[in-house]
Amino acid sequence: MALALFDLDNTLLSGDSDYEWGQFLVEKERVDATAYEQANEKFYRQYKQGTLDIHEFSAFSFRFLARHDMETLRTLHHQFMQEKIIPLIGDKAKALVEKHRQHNDTLIIITATNSFITRPIAHAFGIKHLIATEPKISNGKFTTKIDGTPCFQEGKVTRLAQWLNENQETMRGSVFYSDSHNDLPLLEIADTAIAVDPDEKLEQIAKQRNWEILSLR
Repeated sequence: MALALFDLDNTLLSGDSDYEWGQFLVEKERVDATAYEQANEKFYRQYKQGTLDIHEFSAFSFRFLARHDMETLRTLHHQFMQEKIIPLIGDKAKALVEKHRQHNDTLIIITATNSFITRPIAHAFGIKHLIATEPKISNGKFTTKIDGTPCFQEGKVTRLAQWLNENQETMRGSVFYSDSHNDLPLLEIADTAIAVDPDEKLEQIAKQRNWEILSLR
């Protein structure tokens, strides 16, 4: 079975789940609106520019998680899924995942966004394998620290290599779908790289390297 690897935000989803989580918290008045929106916008711009410090961003984004118990967070996330995420799951994305499922490929979502936000989204796609940035948990609560290697830029390659070793899988026949130039390290080692609604930088590189360019919008 070949690996079908999917980035999540702006690839399978028609939006960014991390950014939408921040907007959701603002709308529900769970965080200070002005300060949170400004920080959320700043980090989102840095991500698009390729200059994001993943540890700085995670310390910011995990702060809300660290202040609340798991049950409260699960309740909020259920509401977040219904209001923000389900509308971002398009028919073309579902059809792409189903095509690979019918081919008996091993389906993996690999994302920089933390596993608290993304695991229920992976479940919504029917994908059991998730490689994501992991918030460190202490005494049954989230902290503001990352557990292990962040699943971002070169970290995606590191985390995938760990997964391959643990699951006795290889990259033979692998395909990776992504929208972002931040994912170039993994796109370059996949057998097939496919740019999905790519950002400007990735679109230029995809054209230079004759990678397929696909839209799921």
